[in-house]
Amino acid sequence: MFSRRLPSHLGTTNALTRRLQQLRADGVAIVDLTQSNPTRAGIPYPADLLQALADPAALTYEPHAFGLPSARAAVATDHARRGVVVSPEHVVLTASTSEAYTWLFKLLCNPGECVLVPRPSYPLFEHLTQLEGVRIAPYDLEYHGRWQIDFASLDGAPGDVKALLVVTPNNPTGSYVTAAEVDRLSALCAERSWALVADEVFADYRLGADAPVTDLAPRASGCLTFTLGGLSKSIGLPQLKLGWIVAGGPPDAREAALAHLELIADSFLSVGTPVQVGAATLLARGAGIRASIHARVSENLATLEETARSFPASELLHVEGGWSAVLRVPAMRGEEQLVLDLLDRERILVHPGYFFDFRHEAFIIVSLLPPADVFADAAPRLLRAVSN
Repeated sequence: MFSRRLPSHLGTTNALTRRLQQLRADGVAIVDLTQSNPTRAGIPYPADLLQALADPAALTYEPHAFGLPSARAAVATDHARRGVVVSPEHVVLTASTSEAYTWLFKLLCNPGECVLVPRPSYPLFEHLTQLEGVRIAPYDLEYHGRWQIDFASLDGAPGDVKALLVVTPNNPTGSYVTAAEVDRLSALCAERSWALVADEVFADYRLGADAPVTDLAPRASGCLTFTLGGLSKSIGLPQLKLGWIVAGGPPDAREAALAHLELIADSFLSVGTPVQVGAATLLARGAGIRASIHARVSENLATLEETARSFPASELLHVEGGWSAVLRVPAMRGEEQLVLDLLDRERILVHPGYFFDFRHEAFIIVSLLPPADVFADAAPRLLRAVSN
């Protein structure tokens, strides 16, 4: 009944969680290469950034099911900097991307029905769908110099599928969905009456000139679409709890979906007024934070690429965007034992591949977010340990 995997904030396995807790209780310093919280990664933030939350306008409560018009307009304007035209009328504010998923599962699925999720990907989907009484079925990403959707794995999809989920760039593979893939997915979803749900929370973090960046909303016009984003990744402020859904696709289907989604949103009214009032200012001022995060992950990726050249037994898989990197390592021991050995011998914490549902061993995943000096010290020790 219960998965062997735990939510990310609890660790990857019971054994690893217990060992990590023991080491920390003993005061042992750990290099955490699973760190995904930018507020704990030494990223510089303006000291007065949160003054936008103190606007006196927030003292007046005006509930709007989809969020304050000013905040929805701010999200639409923020899309425009990427060249994506979004109407504020099609923006739905949520407290987080996780909440956005749960609202869409309520909208699209009856209990017991199915959504398709990529494999590998972040294990959040398993937990959110279980909480909503919805099933998941995987479709595969395959690595051939870069990660690609295996469209053949979609052929045997269950008959009660209601939505197909994509993450672009994917966490942890760092792969974007290409324009050609979006076109095929859009046609497939239109043919089978599936909604296409795209998580674009890492879309701003392009790594490398060859990254095939594709914003899904303006391209997947043939089927009902929902694209997701939020302050957590776009400006590194997960604690402010503001995410969004942008509805797209054929006008009739989009408007019908929004009408039903309004009832769901109005039942929760979960987004706080201060963050909505401050949204325009936060999104504008967050550009500097985003630039700092981008510089950090770019520097750490360059360090990892350079270091990996000295350890040919392990392979750094191609990264196109996001905050993570995947290493394929010699399969001389199981991933769980490998991660425990790294923790015990090198005091380095990483994620095993099975945490993200890689189909076989042996992979480890590292965050590119830690301070550059910490990462530069850990990278050669990590690669030496897993290569021997």
